[in-house]
Amino acid sequence: MSEKLRNGSGSSSSSLNSISLETEDDQTIASILAEDENLKADNRLGRRLSHLDSIPHTPRVNGEIPDVNDATLDHERLSERLVTYGLAELQMEGDGNCQFRALADQLFRKSDYHKHVRRQVIKQLKHHKKLYEGYVPMEYKSYLKKMKKSGEWGDHVTLQAAADHFGAKVCLVTSFRDTCYVEILPNDKTPTRELWLSFWSEVHYNSLYATGDVPPRVPKKKFWLF
Repeated sequence: MSEKLRNGSGSSSSSLNSISLETEDDQTIASILAEDENLKADNRLGRRLSHLDSIPHTPRVNGEIPDVNDATLDHERLSERLVTYGLAELQMEGDGNCQFRALADQLFRKSDYHKHVRRQVIKQLKHHKKLYEGYVPMEYKSYLKKMKKSGEWGDHVTLQAAADHFGAKVCLVTSFRDTCYVEILPNDKTPTRELWLSFWSEVHYNSLYATGDVPPRVPKKKFWLF
């Protein structure tokens, strides 16, 4: 248990401050969405990879992390594919929030809004339990409690929930041997935007752009880099 939870009055004050910051964060994001037309769907990357076949997507929780040798080969395979298709990664921090950071960057051009994205995904999972519980091989409440924590790695179930909540097609360029491209479509709705992520299998997610279009970023913490 953290020090914040053990310290009585400090915990109450910290919780109130956290709620206040989260509310301000959500209000800021809502304002950006209302005002910034540049965040609407851009299908340029989609047209570039339109000839690729996508495998059917089945939501699943994370598998085992590959050993160093397999991870190195996977990363090399992914890097070669990105070069082939004229794509480049905006590196996300390797702090356990990379999937949500990459989604936040694609949605808002602000990876720091990953907490907001995680909260929306958890709401989607909680309010539409029947859509997702069959893909979770554990007690569903325990899964939600775990996934709610900052630093908990997102999986393909959370990607599906993100696609459903934000009405987006999530496009993954992967390091998988058998396929390089996976599309995750929202259930029962037509996607209004595309979110492009690279997926270094079971290790890391980054945000994708066309080569030359990657926005500048000042590193804050260590990245997953080989």
